[in-house]
Amino acid sequence: MIFNFDNMEEKMIPEFKGGSGCFRPRMFSDEHMKIMRARLEPGASIGFHTHDTNSEIIFMLRGRGVVLYDDGAEELVAGQCHYCPKGHSHSLRNESAETIEFYAVVPEQ
Repeated sequence: MIFNFDNMEEKMIPEFKGGSGCFRPRMFSDEHMKIMRARLEPGASIGFHTHDTNSEIIFMLRGRGVVLYDDGAEELVAGQCHYCPKGHSHSLRNESAETIEFYAVVPEQ
């Protein structure tokens, strides 16, 4: 199955999971998987949340973000991947002056 994210509607979700600013995903979703290409503008964030029933992979395409992961913080730059296993918590913040873009995959269980 091929996804063309450029042909998908970009949603605007304010304060996603308690974050700040606007989360802008283009997403495929079914009962097994969420696959998205998304953007966070400068100052925007996805709120800190726990993956109780699933995991998440974030691959940074463009820019530089900060991932809060459990009790620490990690810088995530273009070309790097962050993995949040089931039972762990994380968030993503854009503390830079440019919009960040990333792919995220969340297998549903």
